[in-house]
Amino acid sequence: MAIIALGYLGVRSDRLDEWSDFAGHLLGMQKIDRGGKAVAFRMDDKVQRLLVSEEPGETLAFLGFEVDSKDDLQQYAARLEHAGTRVHLADSFLTDRRFVSDMIWFNDPMGNRVELFYGPMIASDPFVPGRPIDGFKTGALGMGHAVLHVKDIHIMMPFYRDILDFHVSDYGLTPYGLYFFHLNDRHHSFAMVGSGQEGFHHFMVEYQNMDDMAQGYDLAQEQEGRVAYTLGRHTNDYMTSYYAHSPSGFFVENGWGGRLIEPEIWMPHETVDGPSFWGHDRLYLDKNDPARERLKEMRLDAADRGRRSPPVADCPWLYGEWRKHKG
Repeated sequence: MAIIALGYLGVRSDRLDEWSDFAGHLLGMQKIDRGGKAVAFRMDDKVQRLLVSEEPGETLAFLGFEVDSKDDLQQYAARLEHAGTRVHLADSFLTDRRFVSDMIWFNDPMGNRVELFYGPMIASDPFVPGRPIDGFKTGALGMGHAVLHVKDIHIMMPFYRDILDFHVSDYGLTPYGLYFFHLNDRHHSFAMVGSGQEGFHHFMVEYQNMDDMAQGYDLAQEQEGRVAYTLGRHTNDYMTSYYAHSPSGFFVENGWGGRLIEPEIWMPHETVDGPSFWGHDRLYLDKNDPARERLKEMRLDAADRGRRSPPVADCPWLYGEWRKHKG
């Protein structure tokens, strides 16, 4: 029994035109019209990775996680029900709307809708990106990752770790709590920000080509206020990325070169270097905001101590080839 990837996510928004330009032109996804009240986007051979529905809220609507086998749905349903979480079996209308074979859904302790599904539908036509890119790093790694604001980590941690079998990759406690979870070889497919808030923080898409990410950064800088975090590199998953303001207010991380791990031997641990080796200046915060200054101090401290990623991670292709042939 296993949840193996973040397969898709949904957003509630009445800004469909803005999402069409943002996800299609800036991110490079392929826009698919869903009939006036919704717009969907492809990232690869799957029929649908992102669904934006014309509903009030401007926030996350649901997270869709793929399971390894159809039987897993019933096993997770039983486990969730035993723990006191009400589980709903999706009808044919909902599975058709999600383009999956079977699905259950429920709310986590903070009210976020989670969908577990089996059998995503494969498109009959090739993926056509919204701007010239080599594509996204998906496949068995899933869509990317999603990050939630968390009001009470002591409630959310057991739910995802112990009931849903999300595996802790690492965590940081300063300047605030950050908890990262893996479902496959991607360093993390899900994370929680211990901000004391509730809601959606960001989702991440990873490009196959660094230039596709960097050219997106150039495009984002042409739009006033679009860049939320400057270009930088994270300390735990080695992702080089920038963050953009989405039309709905939360962030979207545009990344390249993320770390691949070996889940079978991975040991969870605390990280103490702060979120980033360099960059990722929070432009959305005031220059005199203590949080922004604290993060800057942590980056400069990492530089003073010579903290950096292992050289092999500078070439994800080489790292991937090494992992295939080692031993």
